[in-house]
Amino acid sequence: MSTSSSFGIMPGIVNEPVIPQVGDLARQAASTRTENTKIEKSAKDFESILLGSWLQQAEQSFGSLPDGDDDEDADSGKDQLQGLAMQSLGASMTAAGGIGIAKMISQQLHKAEEARVAVTDQAHPSVTQKL
Repeated sequence: MSTSSSFGIMPGIVNEPVIPQVGDLARQAASTRTENTKIEKSAKDFESILLGSWLQQAEQSFGSLPDGDDDEDADSGKDQLQGLAMQSLGASMTAAGGIGIAKMISQQLHKAEEARVAVTDQAHPSVTQKL
């Protein structure tokens, strides 16, 4: 009787510890960095667009004087130019720190991504034992 069978090891099966491959870990780290970058960019883009929209609506609401002359506002390019200006202002505000919406969205998206990765890892382990 061999010592390996006395310990319950079956002959012919390689019992090696599960060691992640270096390439697998590097790909996972690069994927995580890419996902983090996408999340941060998406959150900031959303806040920028939202701020631009709010600023544009506020400008339209408060930009005209009551009982003012409507002929001054008849320029067709004025609305387009003001829309671009408000979007640019919204992007600048977001780049300078914004009002915190991007941070909140980013945190929630990171939590969702972590949950998705955890579920994926449970369903499809990336590192398997060699048989």
